[in-house]
Amino acid sequence: MLALLGLATIVVLLVAIMTNRMSPLVALIAVPIVAALAGGFGLETSKFIIAGIRSIAPTAGMFVFAIIFFGVVTDAGMMDPIIDRILRVVGTRPARITVGTTLLALLIHLDGSGAVCFLITIPAMLPLYDRLGMDKRILALCVSMAAGVNFLPWTGPMIRSAAALKVPVTDIFNPLIAVQGVGLLFIFTVAFLLGKREERRLGLSSRPLAAGEARSVGAMGVDAAPVGPAPRVLTPEQIRIRRPKLFWVNLVLTAVIMAVMIEGAVDPVVMFMVGTVLALMINYPDVKMQKDRVDAHAKAALMMASILLAAGVFTGIMTGTKMLTAMAQSAVAFVPPEMAQHVPFALGILSMPLSLLFDPDSYYFGMMPVIAEVYKTLGGDPIQIAQASVLGQMTVGFPVSPLTPATFLVVGLCGIGLGEHQKFSIPYLFAASVVMTVAAAILGVIPF
Repeated sequence: MLALLGLATIVVLLVAIMTNRMSPLVALIAVPIVAALAGGFGLETSKFIIAGIRSIAPTAGMFVFAIIFFGVVTDAGMMDPIIDRILRVVGTRPARITVGTTLLALLIHLDGSGAVCFLITIPAMLPLYDRLGMDKRILALCVSMAAGVNFLPWTGPMIRSAAALKVPVTDIFNPLIAVQGVGLLFIFTVAFLLGKREERRLGLSSRPLAAGEARSVGAMGVDAAPVGPAPRVLTPEQIRIRRPKLFWVNLVLTAVIMAVMIEGAVDPVVMFMVGTVLALMINYPDVKMQKDRVDAHAKAALMMASILLAAGVFTGIMTGTKMLTAMAQSAVAFVPPEMAQHVPFALGILSMPLSLLFDPDSYYFGMMPVIAEVYKTLGGDPIQIAQASVLGQMTVGFPVSPLTPATFLVVGLCGIGLGEHQKFSIPYLFAASVVMTVAAAILGVIPF
């Protein structure tokens, strides 16, 4: 009975979210509460909810303060010299441009926001692609690869997976650091090779071009006028809040916070809370400016925090009522014992294509906990399911999924069609996911 009730809860949740009948926030709260009451748990449901929220609180806190921290140091201009330096170095050599595009997107995505990454990187690099006649699908792919492989502890998929399994995010992320390194090596190699291919296609490979120089190639539509990245123009408000003299202070502060957090000596939520306080005090001693900077990033922080707390309601009820356990026990009968150890590897291979079928909330809060519980019942470590999932599901998969607004932002800014972006980018993004999955297996993070 509990297994059927749990299955019905999952199905209703997925349908409600994927058909836009309910927002994820509403569905994650309303659906499990109704299921628990229908199952006869009555007022005990509130205890399950509190237990779930209590388990989610550190993760939600980390995400809130991570958003504010990175927002503050970005407002202060920490990224400006890095961005400007990359734009000066790339010149007009396509191989440099594609690698520079990937690096720029990787750095901008440090705050975990794909939308911000695309909004800054694409307009900065697009004039170079247009002027040289480079394929804009490559621009879309480079920013997509960089944002996708950059699954940091405060990015959406990592936060959701930790919240769904009620484990510290570092338990999932730290073993994947070397795997992510393999993924980064792969995407930079792809970016370089695509840049070299463009050089041959445009007839620009006979000699290196100096920065600011363009070669006339007639039919390719490139003239001999100087070409360079689009100048970055800051608004008066952005100039007012910039603190260029504190660049190194902010950079060292960021590096220390990330190093201590990844090392695990201090809980991530504590590090980001302390970091946020220091960033505000150092850059904006004035109390009003501190309030303004927090207000500027409060919306993004509140939106995700509310989703995570709602997920606590869902996971708390599903765990407390034993529906999740009952579903797993029923599912185990359909999985041959000899195949159990292959579940994480198979999930890793499928994780990127699953981005085209499930939005992040329905997968990480609806599907993944069931798979993890089945794997646990078969004797495996549920964390390996989370690790396999983040190697593709809404990481390298989100910039091509029709279920995410970021996909339409990429194609809109690049001026290409959704179909041509998906057709061109999906093979490379899927390959990145497969490469990381194989690397995870070789390094012993997940079993073959």
